[in-house]
Amino acid sequence: MPRRSSHGPTAIRRRRLALLLLALLALVAGVAVGAGGGEDEGTTQAGAPATTGDGRAAGDGAPGADGDGADGDRSADDSAPAAPPTAAERARARVARMALPRQVGQLLVISFSGTTAPSYATDALRAGRASGAILFGGNAPSAASVRALSASLQRAAGGDAIVSLDQEGGEIRTLAFAPPQTGQAGQPTPAAARRSARTTAAALRDVGVNVTLGPVADVAETAGSFMASRAFPGDASAVAASVAAAVGAYRRAGIESTPKHFPGVGAATQNTDFGSASIGRGVAQLDASELVPYRAAFDAGARIVMVGHARYPRIDGDRIASQSRAIVTGLLRERLGFDGVAMTDSLEAEAVDAATPGDADVGLAAVRSLAAGNDLLLLTGPGSFPLAREALIAAARADPAIRARVAESAARVVELRARLAGD
Repeated sequence: MPRRSSHGPTAIRRRRLALLLLALLALVAGVAVGAGGGEDEGTTQAGAPATTGDGRAAGDGAPGADGDGADGDRSADDSAPAAPPTAAERARARVARMALPRQVGQLLVISFSGTTAPSYATDALRAGRASGAILFGGNAPSAASVRALSASLQRAAGGDAIVSLDQEGGEIRTLAFAPPQTGQAGQPTPAAARRSARTTAAALRDVGVNVTLGPVADVAETAGSFMASRAFPGDASAVAASVAAAVGAYRRAGIESTPKHFPGVGAATQNTDFGSASIGRGVAQLDASELVPYRAAFDAGARIVMVGHARYPRIDGDRIASQSRAIVTGLLRERLGFDGVAMTDSLEAEAVDAATPGDADVGLAAVRSLAAGNDLLLLTGPGSFPLAREALIAAARADPAIRARVAESAARVVELRARLAGD
């Protein structure tokens, strides 16, 4: 079949018609451009980003992108600046640059005897093998001595050490010379709890303490509760209101509070410092009572929580709370949505010894507590620090899941320490 010629009269007329049509289209387009002068630069008429030859949006940093037909004067430098990294992102970046032993060091709060920090403690802070210390009565005979001790810890750590203690009130006071004289059981209202926390926070700041291991957030309504003399009075809602008031007062004063003992030991009759305790409540019962003050504490801004050592066999038949993934990750992280720092109660408690028997119980307890979802591990006994540290490093090197947990927890602690230092 012969091809149609492209040079005949019919073809010429078709070309002329096509040229006329193109001219008309150009005229219409020119009018549209003139009427659309208010359209945002860098977008098509349909509102989609104009793209460069490689498909990237004009003005987003593509080489040579200068508005492509807008005003001809724009450059890539005029594009919107990237959002600065968040505190959490900065913390993760810092941790990513740390070697494993230094990451593990972020997880450890240590203790020592005397009013002067021993060289092993200051060396550990200076080298990043520990993140802070807990003080006890023997460390704190006077305001002047605590002030000097706190200053030495901060110098060693570079200004971001965690300096913590118990200052609940009444008999539970590391600083015997400081308030509150009345314990939580004698603070019947949120207003009383707020006043107590405010005066206590001022005393802590004065001596260089930046973390208080309280308030107690346990609901001690059970007859014979060992927490009855230490908890705020009333039911779950009353306790929650007082806990929130205390947490808010501490935070406004620049002190980080630590509600305890998650998920609540108010129903226990045995102190886990001195023996095992079992609480026969399931998730629904805890949700209606014990967890209420913790929700209030987190809403009030608490960024640390202390996890207790009681057993909850209806939730985890094998592990105490501080070593239970069902409790620390399941209840605390997932159910309550807490993404702050989870800290264990003392790893030298009798309840921990009973749960992890053997010569290496502190090291095993440290690894189990980390695996459960805790971030800070509280070491209060002589010789515990090297045992816990070595066990965590060994476990992280042997198990990628533990290695990932170390990095995750270290980032949370680094972020907390940056806040304590005012960064």
